[in-house]
Parts: sequence; C-alpha cells; structure tokens
Amino acid sequence: MMQARNVVRAIVLALIAAACGGAAARSPGSAAATVSVRQVMGVGSVYTDSQGRSLYSPMQEASGKISCTGSCTSIWIPLAAPGTASPTKAPSVKGAVSVITRPDGIRQVALDGAPLYRFYQDTAAGEVNGNGIMDAFGTASFTWHLETGGAPVKGTPAVPGY
Repeated sequence: MMQARNVVRAIVLALIAAACGGAAARSPGSAAATVSVRQVMGVGSVYTDSQGRSLYSPMQEASGKISCTGSCTSIWIPLAAPGTASPTKAPSVKGAVSVITRPDGIRQVALDGAPLYRFYQDTAAGEVNGNGIMDAFGTASFTWHLETGGAPVKGTPAVPGY
C-alpha cells in the first residue's frame, strides 16, 4: 500500500513538474561535476555535488544501466558532466568517478559505475529528503539511497510524502 502511494505521488509530481517546465528549470548544470563530502547533522558523511547538495543513486542502476528517464528526471536530476570534461572528486570520496552517457545524450557522473542524481526536494546544501524513497516511472521501479561511500547512514532521514 505504501509503495502504491509513493508511485501515485511520484506520477502526480512528475506531471506538475513537467507542466511547470520542471525539467528545463532543473536541467543539469556545468558546475555539478565535482563529487565532495559533507557532514549532515543526524546523518553523517554524505556525498554531494559542487553546491553541497546531496547525491543519490537507485539500487536498480548499480550496474550502470540508466532506467531513470523522461519524467523521472524531473524528480531525480542527473548529475551532469559538462562538455567533454572528466568529473572530479574530493580526496575523501571513496570509489571511482566516471561518466555514463544517458539515453538522452547527457553525460552523467557515476560513482563506481552507479549514476548519481540530486533529489528535487533537496533545495539547499545538506538536505537529505530523498533517502529511502521508493517510486516508479513507467515500468521502472526505484529505491533511492544517499551516496555515503559505503558508510551506513546514521539515523533515519524523513521520507517526504511526495
């Protein structure tokens, strides 16, 4: 029942975001090609983009196969690598950063082969509103987790009722 509500909420929000130009308004930026680490109160170390916003990856894309496409990217914004530049990482980031070319042609930053995303409800540095969310877009279902370099997340961040 909870998963069905999450699916309905994801669909409604994707439609609202699309109607408001959500994908265009949140298109991946060129300043987002660095993976860093930030301490988040009550959570611990979280991997972030160059603006300090938390990074997520769905379990279902761990192999590097992109399934979050279309309206999914209005909710989960791909971390883009600009032009032909290689992504960088802070020395404290564990794992290898690389680039995966998405079906739409955008070059997306990956960590150990898993594509990285930002959550649209994380509007400021240090917010972690997307951890543990389960949703579906089309026939693809996802379970989203904060990227932490393998360290367990301390506490249980709130899962918003989107």
